[in-house]
Parts: sequence; C-alpha cells; structure tokens
Amino acid sequence: MDKKSKMQAEKHLTGTLVLSVFTAVLGFFQYGYSLGVINAPQKVIEAHYSRVLGIVPPDRHATGAAGEDGTVPIPGTEPWGTTAGTLASPADTSGDLAASPHVLTMYWSLSVSMFAVGGMVSSFTVGWIGDRLGRVKAMLVVNVLSITGNLLMGLAKFGPSHMLIIAGRAVTGLYCGLSSGLVPMYVSEVSPTALRGALGTLHQLAIVTGILISQVLGLDFLLGNDEMWPLLLGLSGVAALLQFFLLLLCPESPRYLYIKLGKVEEAKKSLKRLRGNCDPMKEIAEMEKEKQEAASEKKVSIRQLFTSSKYRQAVIVALMVQISQQFSGINAIFYYSTNIFERAGVDQPVYATIGVGVVNTVFTVISVFLVEKAGRRSLFLAGLMGMLISAMAMTVGLVLLSQFTWMSYVSMVAIFLFVIFFEVGPGPIPWFIVAELFSQGPRPAAIAVAGFCNWACNFIVGMCFQYIADLCGPYVFVIFAALLLVFFLFAYFKVPETKGKSFEEIAAVFRRKKFPAKAMIELEDLRGSEEA
Repeated sequence: MDKKSKMQAEKHLTGTLVLSVFTAVLGFFQYGYSLGVINAPQKVIEAHYSRVLGIVPPDRHATGAAGEDGTVPIPGTEPWGTTAGTLASPADTSGDLAASPHVLTMYWSLSVSMFAVGGMVSSFTVGWIGDRLGRVKAMLVVNVLSITGNLLMGLAKFGPSHMLIIAGRAVTGLYCGLSSGLVPMYVSEVSPTALRGALGTLHQLAIVTGILISQVLGLDFLLGNDEMWPLLLGLSGVAALLQFFLLLLCPESPRYLYIKLGKVEEAKKSLKRLRGNCDPMKEIAEMEKEKQEAASEKKVSIRQLFTSSKYRQAVIVALMVQISQQFSGINAIFYYSTNIFERAGVDQPVYATIGVGVVNTVFTVISVFLVEKAGRRSLFLAGLMGMLISAMAMTVGLVLLSQFTWMSYVSMVAIFLFVIFFEVGPGPIPWFIVAELFSQGPRPAAIAVAGFCNWACNFIVGMCFQYIADLCGPYVFVIFAALLLVFFLFAYFKVPETKGKSFEEIAAVFRRKKFPAKAMIELEDLRGSEEA
C-alpha cells in the first residue's frame, strides 16, 4: 500500500466502519467455534451417548484438534499406526459388543458431519435472502437459527442428547452456511477499496479465534468435562445474541441501497456514517456505473452464472480458490498433529495442538497487514508453494519416523510452517476474493455457489480422509503435495490480482480473457477515467 493509499485508508477507517465489520465477522467467529468445539469433549460426550443408548463405548483415539479452516475431522478417521477404536476388528464383526461401537460411531459421526450438511443446504439461499431482506436484516434474521441450534445443544442433557446435539449441529450449520455468504457480501460492500483486502482477512481471523477459544474452553478442567459439556457446545449462542443487538446499530450496505433499491439519499447517509466527513460522491459515481452495467443485463441466476461466457472465467477462479483451501491438506495436517506431538515425547499433546492454534491466530493477524501490501495473488501463490514444500517435509518425516526418532521434530516444524503458509494466503483470501471478482448483479449467486463448494469440499475431506490415510499411510501427504502443485499452477495462470481495483476493473480483465491486450487497454481506460 503506497503512502497516498495509506492516508486514504486511515481517513476512511471510522468507528462506524469498525463496528459494522466487527459485528458482521462475529458470524465467522461462531462458524469457527462451532467447527472446533465438538472435538475436545469427544470422549466425554461419547460416554454420555453410551449411557443414554445403553451401549458399550469404544476406546476411541481422540485427536483434540480442528482443521485450520475450521473443518473438524470426522470420527473414525484414525491415521496409520494409531488406535482405531471407532472400527471393530475383523474378529469382532458380530454380536452386541461389535454392533454397539458401530452404533455409537454412527451417532458421533452424525453429530460432527451434520454441521457441514446444514451449511451445504443453506448456502444456496444466501443470494435470495440477502437481496430480499438486505444485508443487515438478513444477518439479524438468520441469527435466530444460531440461537435455536445452540439452545438445543445446551439443553442436550434434558432430553435424548444424541438427537438434540445432531439437530442442534444441523440448525447451527444452516446458520453458518448463510452467514458465511452474507458476511463477506456485507463487508466487501461497506469497505472502501483501500481497506477491502485487510478487512476481508478478518473473516479468517474470526474463524481461527473461534477455533482457538473452543480448544481452550474444551480442556477438561474448564468446560470439557461430564458436567459442563452442554454449556461448552451452546456457548456460541452468546456471540449470536451479541451480534443480534450490535446489528441494530449497523448501517445497511450503501451498495445494496443504491444499486438494488435505488434509494440514493439513504445510500449517501449510509456512506457518510461509514466514511465520516468524506465526500461520498466519488463512491456514488462508482455505484452509478455499476448500477448502469447491472441494469443493462438481466438478473443473474446460478444457472446463468455457469452458462454465460461472460462469467465463466470468474466462476472457475471462485470455485478453484475454495477447493484449494479445503483440499490443501490443512485438515490432515491438524489431524496428524496430536499423534506426531505424542511421538515426539510431548507429555500433553493437546497443549501443543493449542500452541499450533496460537501460531495460526498470530499469522492470521499478520496476514491482515500483508494482504494490502503484497496483494492477494502474490500471497496466495506464496502460501501454496510454502505448503507444498512443508507437505513434502512432512512426508519425509513420517516415512523415516520409525528409523530416526528425531524425524518427529522435522514433522513438528513442518506442521508449524504448513499452518503459517496457509494463513499467509490460502486460508483468508478465498473468503473475500469471490466478492471482489463479481459486480453487484452476479455477486449473490457467485457467493452462494462458492459457499456451497466450500461446504461440500469440507464434508468430502472429512468423510473420505479415513480411506485415503488407510490406503496411503505416511505417503498421504504426497497426494496433498500434488494437489497443491495443481492449485499453484492454476493460480499462477488464472487468478487475477484484485488489490486496489474496482469491481468494474476486475470484471474488465475477465470480459476479454481471450484477448489479453484488449483487456489491458480496457483496464487502463478505466483507471484513467477514475484518475480524471
């Protein structure tokens, strides 16, 4: 960020803008908390399930770790060489004692995975509810789902606990599916161009903060015990209540008011609240251009998003950045972390895992400052390459672990580096770059599709990793390294730089993707008109 842009950013950073962004990203805090909270009290909740269902619990090896983007590994995905308590042995395939662990495993798997299912279902309605109610009202309304889901889990001991938790996780997933689309939409629309990237990374910061807090509160001497686990599961309802009341103080998106509703004066008032004493006319003029462009085209549906050549390149990029986030191997790294810490002789591996969470949070904060200085594309590429190298180091460490005990420390260092590089780019950038790639017309549909893709990949990774790990053993990270190489090459050739560009400038690059020279001429014309 140059000196002029920095001065403009500081000028536009008002108290109302800070409040609005903070309030919105509380939705992502709930997302992170809900993803991470279910893992820590796993043994305690399973023991409660077994008492309620009258079955014998398996001796499960709990990981005590959550994925960096928030995905918690589905139970039963024990890595090679660890206790696979969730699966009966071949000699134990009949009889009540064999059936009981499978029943318990089924209920626990549903307790974890229904969250992702809820997110997939609701993600497609983001555009509709965001346009129908407005960004702020929509976030207000969907908070009812979060409060309801958290109440169901918080009161789990007063009824059939397994059913209440599964239902609560599903309802909370519905909320997070909607929130994960509405929040980036709102934040990108209220943020000035100079701050759009930095404020966009706060999504990921909120997620990792939620995960870290859930890990800490899940320690057995705090809330992760037999008496307090319902409170632990339902505690993000407090954040939902806080967000609900703070949203009453937040202005509606000026872009939504001006472009969607045509309320010019209300849009100006909203801009003045968000920008302070700055003249709103420059942004109003930009919105007018965007409105005219949106008026010249019919409303963009999800089907049109895929069938129209105008949006095809941007849609492919939007989907690929979501896939690269989830299929990068971050969940596998976190899944293996506790086991590797145990092999390295760490007495309390859960604290080491929390240490990884702290490093994760710290580097997410650092990425807030890096994203506007280095640019989205550069950080995304650097992060993917760093993760690729770390994945290869992890493979070497795991393969040679049985021969050289000190290789466990190589694996530990690789874990920390993998997490750091993830937070540099592939972690935060996919959450906000989709909103930057599309103008007002196709943006809601694009965010809905990207959100569904993210949730679907989240679910696939959790359900399939067990079989991949069993098949490949310590070489599982070779697969992730290969995927990271594919993602790097795609990003290098296809992902544009969106730093400091208006939505129209970004769209101009995609409009004539087949003719790069014309695209650059159009981009320079747009920049020249803005400077004039």
